[in-house]
Amino acid sequence: MQEYDIIVLGTGLKECILSGLMSQSGKKVLHIDRNPYYGGESAAISHLEQLYKKFKVPGPAQSTVHEKEWNIDLIPKFFLANGQLVKILVNTEVTRYLDFKVIEGSYVYQAGRVHKVPCTEEDAQASDLMGMFDKRRFRKLLLFAMNFDVRHPRTYQDMDPHKTTTRDLFCHFDLGLDVVEFIGHAIALHDSESYLDQPCLETITRIKLYSESLCRHNNSPYIYPVYGLGELPQGFARLNAEYGGTFLLNRAVQEIVMDNGKVTAVKSEGKLFHCKQLICDPSYVPHRARKVGRVIRVICLLNHPVKNTHEATSCQIIIPQVQLHRKSDIYISVVSYAHNVASEGVYIATVSTTVETSNPEKEVQPALELLEPIMQKFVSVHRLLIPKDDGKNSQIFVSRSYDSTNHFEAECEDIKDMYHRITGAELCFRDSQRHSSYNSDDD
Repeated sequence: MQEYDIIVLGTGLKECILSGLMSQSGKKVLHIDRNPYYGGESAAISHLEQLYKKFKVPGPAQSTVHEKEWNIDLIPKFFLANGQLVKILVNTEVTRYLDFKVIEGSYVYQAGRVHKVPCTEEDAQASDLMGMFDKRRFRKLLLFAMNFDVRHPRTYQDMDPHKTTTRDLFCHFDLGLDVVEFIGHAIALHDSESYLDQPCLETITRIKLYSESLCRHNNSPYIYPVYGLGELPQGFARLNAEYGGTFLLNRAVQEIVMDNGKVTAVKSEGKLFHCKQLICDPSYVPHRARKVGRVIRVICLLNHPVKNTHEATSCQIIIPQVQLHRKSDIYISVVSYAHNVASEGVYIATVSTTVETSNPEKEVQPALELLEPIMQKFVSVHRLLIPKDDGKNSQIFVSRSYDSTNHFEAECEDIKDMYHRITGAELCFRDSQRHSSYNSDDD
């Protein structure tokens, strides 16, 4: 009889990170995936023909096919350079297996065109997003956020971060509506307007994170692995193996065995593997998840940089919901041959948003127009699933589906929340000199 502390089903990024963390903490872990490849819903496709086949699109033209030059992420998300996922990578030393490259620019859509999000003082001075007085006020807000420390009330400037709303914070700095919009959505990365009436602590923290991430590289606060996100689950799989974890790929899961409402084993291809706890994505336990919405993603192949992005080979563009009279933002992430994910001269732009109508493709049309001409597009609509309960009774811990944002901060919150429910402890990182030591190419 084979016994494990934890069995993990699915090799999505969140499952792989938790699996690696559990192995590293001394747990005996078995990791099973029904697929012959890593990544689950967030897998990377390494042959162009596979992409066309997966989306049932005829093609591709032979001129665009060069084996081993493609690594197309089905759910591309960028890392904030000082964000939580980078801290997890550094502290688990998974950075040994990865090289990063800085995303060249961060942009926001306003009044019908794409504008660079001001990253430096020079950017702010040159920005056409703000008038002269707003530039000064914007700078004051950034300085306030950078100096803010929740442990030291003298940094609060007579506001209570737990009670003062974000709307009142922006009023305190006398910021115009256009400035509030790009700060809220392109810097603090809120995806709707509800944050304005929440206590301002979270928004200050988010502005500070963006600014600190920016301090690392100046061009933008975002980084992305060379060869794409497909390297990440494999990096954590190596970590798991280093600490004695076992992986079984291409293995069907027939049954999750329960006793008195608690998980006791997983049956796979006739064999019984016993466990005390189970971690999985919603596809393995559909009856334990509920639908809270849908996400549309459109992967577009381009043979040119996106207009008004200063010929950037990679960038992020956010279309705040107000601009299109929507409830949620639309995101565009652009990577290219510069990250070794496509053939020379080819750009991969992915548009994503939370679906709000019965015609999702029409919703993202304004974003697709920014990318024209498009060589080929691949459309998918996925259900957004969350667990029905916290898993503490059954000891089955289910991850949330990937949201529509094109950065990892929400996914990290899910990882931290699951870690806390599984172990009873907070996921925190020891301070170390390695904090800034990931391989990054700023060119």
